Amino acid sequence: MAEAKRTAKTKTTGKESKEKQVKRAEVVAETAPVEATPEADIDIEVGAAKPTAKAGKRSAKAERAAEEKESKEVRRAEKTARSDEKQPKATAKPPRSKTERASKRYREVAKLVEKSKSYSLAEALDLAVKTSNTKFDSTVEMHINLGVDPRQADQNVRDMVTLPAGTGKVIKVESIADDAGAEKLFAKLDKGEIDFDVLIATPSMMPRLGKYARLLGPRGLMPNPKSGTVSQNIDAAVKEARAGRVEFRVDQAGIIHLAIGKAGFGPEKLTQNAAAVLASVRAAKPASLKGVYIKSMYVSTSMGPSIKVETAA
Repeated sequence: MAEAKRTAKTKTTGKESKEKQVKRAEVVAETAPVEATPEADIDIEVGAAKPTAKAGKRSAKAERAAEEKESKEVRRAEKTARSDEKQPKATAKPPRSKTERASKRYREVAKLVEKSKSYSLAEALDLAVKTSNTKFDSTVEMHINLGVDPRQADQNVRDMVTLPAGTGKVIKVESIADDAGAEKLFAKLDKGEIDFDVLIATPSMMPRLGKYARLLGPRGLMPNPKSGTVSQNIDAAVKEARAGRVEFRVDQAGIIHLAIGKAGFGPEKLTQNAAAVLASVRAAKPASLKGVYIKSMYVSTSMGPSIKVETAA
């Protein structure tokens, strides 16, 4: 029995000694210095010693895909840079002038006009007739830039002038002088129908026309004493309107735009009309204006080049 006890004790002691030996070996392995290997050196240098997951953004497959994507982007950038070096850079073209954008026929007649030159009124109108390049009878226009401020009531230049040679247009004039003749006109206005170019009325009919101010006003057809379309002498007013009486007024920029006839009139008749307009414009000069009154002046035809006129003309 004593021998059995010694045998059990010996086995227990041997088992414990083996467990101690295993623990001691683990401690030694943990504390022992790790030998450097080429693979370890590479991992430390490139920072790849981090553990990778089996799946997800940190997996080896995801890392390889990211590296491939990055290399593709680098190759694409290099290819683009090489192609840019081969192709010359496109230079921006300067904007073309109005003459360069115009038709061939316009460019031909525009050569007759010297842009840097100011012509006399007669020369300018003669040149306007020559540069009329339309198949129809072009309208000749005057554009006069005044040194006024239209926002000032006393500088809002406005007047009526009768053109000696007429306007070249067939003008339809409508007149109302009494209630009997007005009913037919009012019936048309109620429907919004306008088939006339000038409307002349007596002062007694103006209160009834006030109802149609929004219809006639924007079209410049509302009778006005300043324009000579409100008169007791209806027959004389109608005759003047048909003879070529026109109204001019500065716009918001202080410029007068006015048609003075047709190119078919010829330079002589056009000069007569233009002289009448200039005389009326000069007579309408505001007394409070200081400085230059007529700053610049041009004449032109429909779809034709503009011609600068001497302001002293």
